[in-house]
Amino acid sequence: MNWDRVEGNWKQFAGKVQERWGKLTNDDLDRIKGKREQLEGRLQEVYGIARDEAKKDVDEFCKSI
Repeated sequence: MNWDRVEGNWKQFAGKVQERWGKLTNDDLDRIKGKREQLEGRLQEVYGIARDEAKKDVDEFCKSI
């Protein structure tokens, strides 16, 4: 799926994002507001992963929805 679609319908996809990455809080999701770079950055912080890994995880998420 195209990230623009996710960003445009963030409220609908936020639940799926939280299912996939359970450590993200509602406050995190509110701050991210559908911005891919914000999501990747928050994943790096919360999960302690590298930027490339966060990007790959988000890519896989997009393919799965």
